[in-house]
Amino acid sequence: MTFDQNLEQATATEILSWAADTYGNGFAVSTSFQSEGMVIVDMVAKLAKSPRVITLDTGRLPAETYQMIETVRGRYGIAVEVVYPNAAELESMVARHGPNLFYRETALRMLCCNIRKVRPLDRKLRELKAWAVGLRRSQNDSRAEIRKVDLDATPIKISPLANWTSEQVDEYIHLHGVPRHPLYERGYTSIGCDPCTRAVEAGESERAGRWWWEQDADKECGIHFTADGRAQRTVDVLLEEVLGIRRA
Repeated sequence: MTFDQNLEQATATEILSWAADTYGNGFAVSTSFQSEGMVIVDMVAKLAKSPRVITLDTGRLPAETYQMIETVRGRYGIAVEVVYPNAAELESMVARHGPNLFYRETALRMLCCNIRKVRPLDRKLRELKAWAVGLRRSQNDSRAEIRKVDLDATPIKISPLANWTSEQVDEYIHLHGVPRHPLYERGYTSIGCDPCTRAVEAGESERAGRWWWEQDADKECGIHFTADGRAQRTVDVLLEEVLGIRRA
């Protein structure tokens, strides 16, 4: 059995303990304080003396997410590392396309995600050797094949709850008294930026409330999964315009 196979069979706690011991300060948990991320934060807080927790402040977050930052600070004594988009890039995008560009077309929505989330996180990840996220295989089709530990990624990407169900997540939260994001009480099942997230209706999928106006697009922001080739080329062109990059 290979090292990778051993990790795939390990429990979430075992994987996080291995990551904390192996990478030390080069390991961090990335979370937007949804249930899965909070389970991982709770686990790591019990395993490591000074765990690192990072989050993205896109500038469009709901007030309840900022409340969760304070909750984590108070409950676990963790000084959450808040990552911001580059101000010049953000100003250029808004000047070209307006503050609510994401409603007009998928490519513009993905451009906004790229400026506010993907690029800032990429810069932060250069500090790390490994990072943990709250992805689960049952969340949607694009996540069905994720590995618990992706040793091929740089930095190494860890999804310790990959094989968990939503019921297992809820059970852990109840058993350990883990803080829950206030928006869950209002019918949200996936939480992102305020203008891009809504509560779900009965029978809808977990991520139906993300970018709900997009009927056929993948419900992803680009952090974990990139768009198909054609869509990605369009986003690349838009990004080059915002960054002032001229093609030869």
